[in-house]
Amino acid sequence: MTDRKRKIVNDPVHGFITIDHPLIFSIISHPCYQRLRRIHQMAMAHLVYPGAMHTRFHHSMGAYHLMSCALTELKAKGVDITEEEEVAAKMAILLHDIGHGPYSHALEHTLVEGVSHEEISQLLMQRLNREMNGALDLTIKIFNDNYPKKFLHQLVSSQLDVDRLDYLSRDSFYTGVSEGVISYDRIIKMLTVYNGELMVEEKGINSIEKFIVARRLMYWQVYLHKTVLSAENMLVQILHRAKSLAIKGEDLFCSPALHYFLYNKIGRVEFEGDENCLAKFCLLDDYDIMGAIKVWCQHPDKVLSLLCQWLVNRELFKVTLSNEPFDGSRVEDLKEKVKQRWDLNNEEAEYLVFTDTASLKAYDSIDEKINILFKDGTVRDISSVDNALVSQTLARPIKKFYICHPKF
Repeated sequence: MTDRKRKIVNDPVHGFITIDHPLIFSIISHPCYQRLRRIHQMAMAHLVYPGAMHTRFHHSMGAYHLMSCALTELKAKGVDITEEEEVAAKMAILLHDIGHGPYSHALEHTLVEGVSHEEISQLLMQRLNREMNGALDLTIKIFNDNYPKKFLHQLVSSQLDVDRLDYLSRDSFYTGVSEGVISYDRIIKMLTVYNGELMVEEKGINSIEKFIVARRLMYWQVYLHKTVLSAENMLVQILHRAKSLAIKGEDLFCSPALHYFLYNKIGRVEFEGDENCLAKFCLLDDYDIMGAIKVWCQHPDKVLSLLCQWLVNRELFKVTLSNEPFDGSRVEDLKEKVKQRWDLNNEEAEYLVFTDTASLKAYDSIDEKINILFKDGTVRDISSVDNALVSQTLARPIKKFYICHPKF
């Protein structure tokens, strides 16, 4: 606990963010939370958008600020929110990303197996709760949607949560992609609670539509930009190759924390059963990965050294997008070229030529709806509102196939 009662943080997106509760101070100052300063919010996107260097810490603080604004607005409209619930909801949004590994999503499918960042977040919250003598009991209930006031969970995790409101605003700010700009302040002003659920007042329909459109545009223009896909896939392939070599007993330069995850098979069982596993995870960040990659540029393994050199020097894979799956013969032809060009075998070529898919559903009208509360008391899902943009186009999922390979 800290004796300071109030702290102001200057954020380039939202302006001044106020921290005014000792429990929130305790969370923010904890080493597990401070680690988020060392994890890029947008992984390798800075190789395409040089300004995208902000971190998970920036984003979590921004989401906390928007949560504070939303709770203040709802209370002003007469919604019953106790001080304990307010603090718990703020801590839930602060901790929503605490389980992210290096470069955000790359670790989930490489260094650890069968355990998501959401599950790791849960375990870290439980660990913090034990350290803080149960102070996070209500926070965990809200986070897991086990609390009667459902709207508090919806503010943390839903199709209209403060997480999305912040990352769209923040990522568009740092990338300079104006298509992602949303009226987050107006959306918050339009929030209301009806029958215990979070809804949007009728006059906020257009702001919600713009929010959903902006999300779709940001995904295809930024998050799933083909050069971003290239860089992030190269990072994943590097970690796959390093893990493969480590399991075979090859000597690899790495920090103690990275060594633990490279040389051991780590999954859900290890995280749940070994407190040391979670402690090691909290020592792992972007610096461990990039420090190792710089050294691996000189590793005798040809595949690992090539991939690392290309990523460090931004000689990225060529990516081709398609609406249809790629013909197997095309993939094999590219693998043959790679094998001849760099004298590789079949297994090694798999790291340099591969296909995958990118998909997005900008709005899900089945799973979790954004409900509009009309003046006459009726409630309708945004996609069923007359002449709504969402019903016509944005509720349809889009799937694209892509192929990655070195430039010849």
